[in-house]
Amino acid sequence: MPKYLKVEKNKAVSIITLNRPDRLNAWNAEMRGEIVDALQQLDRDPAVAALIMTGTGRAFSAGQDLAEAHGFDANRAVEWIGEWERYYNALRSLSKPLIMALNGTAAGSAFQVALLGDIRVAHPSVRMGQPEINSGIASTTGPWIMKEMLGISRTIELTLTGRLMDGEECYRIGLVHHLVPEDQVMSKALEVAEQLAAKPPIAMRLDKQRFREMTEAGFQSSLEAGRRIQAESYASGEPARMMEEFFRKRRGPVPTK
Repeated sequence: MPKYLKVEKNKAVSIITLNRPDRLNAWNAEMRGEIVDALQQLDRDPAVAALIMTGTGRAFSAGQDLAEAHGFDANRAVEWIGEWERYYNALRSLSKPLIMALNGTAAGSAFQVALLGDIRVAHPSVRMGQPEINSGIASTTGPWIMKEMLGISRTIELTLTGRLMDGEECYRIGLVHHLVPEDQVMSKALEVAEQLAAKPPIAMRLDKQRFREMTEAGFQSSLEAGRRIQAESYASGEPARMMEEFFRKRRGPVPTK
């Protein structure tokens, strides 16, 4: 049984729910491994024709658990990129449609994961973006996927400012396909999933295969850059310093006697 996920089936649709609400569903290596295993198992299951991913609580996912990344050195940062390659490959290799039911914030790598789904359903209060720069983490796979979706101008602005967009903006610029009231996100995601589950499966698989082929060169380039850039970034010590500052602010001032 997964520790950080709930997996359930609704007819031909399987729902993966990220279930680490005390950390806003932020993922560490163990949780990412569970997600990859679930995606691959469901993709092999002939009874499953479509998938939904969503989150427990008030966030889809806060992305990388900074408590894990805080202590990385250059070598661990390079290994880390390999873990993302496995995760993103699992998403990109799915033969079945994946709908992202965005119940709340999708930040950093969770924003990227949301964009690697096929269809996104969200509500107006959802917040999405690429805030890594605020933690001293350089972005490599994020700019690749954003450029594919948005073009270079918006990618530069979002990457360098680290700001989060609300659901209305995401819908306006085409990142969200269906914007509905908060209590209708899952029902709309199920509606879309059931529609896609009824499509001819071979055509669905081949269409998704072609989308992967069209973007593979950019994906591989982002991974190569990630190994080089993250090694330099973590060797500098800047991510550790910025994350320590983040933790210090979250803890608040030390009380005096």
